Amino acid sequence: MDKILARVDGAAGEPRELEEELARPGVASRPDFPELSRRYARLRDLVAKGEELRRLQEAIAEEEELLREEGDDDLRAALREELERDRARAEALSQEILRMLLPESPADRKNAIVEIRAGTGGDEAALFAAELFRMYSRYAERKGFTVRVMDSHPTPLGGMKQVVFAVEGEGAYGRLRYESGVHRVQRVPETEASGRIHTSTATVAVLPEAEEIDVEIRPEDLKVDTFRASGPGGQHMQKNETAVRITHLPTGIVVACQDERSQHRNRELALRILRAKLWELQEEAREKELRETRRKQIGTGDRSEKIRTYNFPQSRVTDHRIGLTLYQLSEILDGDLDPLIDPILAAEVAESL
Repeated sequence: MDKILARVDGAAGEPRELEEELARPGVASRPDFPELSRRYARLRDLVAKGEELRRLQEAIAEEEELLREEGDDDLRAALREELERDRARAEALSQEILRMLLPESPADRKNAIVEIRAGTGGDEAALFAAELFRMYSRYAERKGFTVRVMDSHPTPLGGMKQVVFAVEGEGAYGRLRYESGVHRVQRVPETEASGRIHTSTATVAVLPEAEEIDVEIRPEDLKVDTFRASGPGGQHMQKNETAVRITHLPTGIVVACQDERSQHRNRELALRILRAKLWELQEEAREKELRETRRKQIGTGDRSEKIRTYNFPQSRVTDHRIGLTLYQLSEILDGDLDPLIDPILAAEVAESL
């Protein structure tokens, strides 16, 4: 921890320099103002966490000293409880600071485009895909992010063959990027009379949302088709061709959106998905060597790789990349994902260092 605090102390002067820079007249109109503001906020938070860690170290030292001197059993028990709590907080804080000291990827700050597809298992897989969508929606709500559905294909039983949605908010992609891969569920379906456990899967792909300045899309490279949106029928059935399908001719990527009632809005959402997929292609070519290194460290995150198992009979969730098992299935499916996400990010920090 002393090494961590030394690195924090080395960065302590920069927030003051940035604060002076941001106070200069006319700085708000400069092109680099948003980046300066983000860096200032990040460094200020880093210094504040360093100060908290230093206070915790002092408290831990005092508690350890008192524990050696105290003879009363009740007081010793209270001291041990407080000491364990402070040690756990200090360890968690150290991991947070280490993550903040690593070079930040610009993509981590972006919105996330998430695509969930039902895999092996028929209707049960579609029901599981719908549960994953709810899980991520609840997690986004806990984090103050906004979820916007871009395309969805529900099933009659309440499942989803596929759903594409944006998670909008500062740092959404940074929190969700390692959710990409095959998610497996083990449970007894309601339609299973014999009580036999079935295994089904759903695939999750998480992409950073690319901005127009990140990816150039030429109009002549697009083939745009319109069609009637599918739906439950009756009064909700679309009578106009509001759904949009866009084919990017150079790459063959096809995206479609039908959830909005206007063709213009569906086209706009389809272009957001297309831009994210084209950005990923560019990054794959640009960062192939980096991805090979990461694959050796904590897994690829590719859709072909089974990353997590949700076992209902034992209320167990296992992340296979880092060998983590938690018996908190209901809490996790209700959006409490940090106990899974934080250890994966910590593993990345440890390998990077």
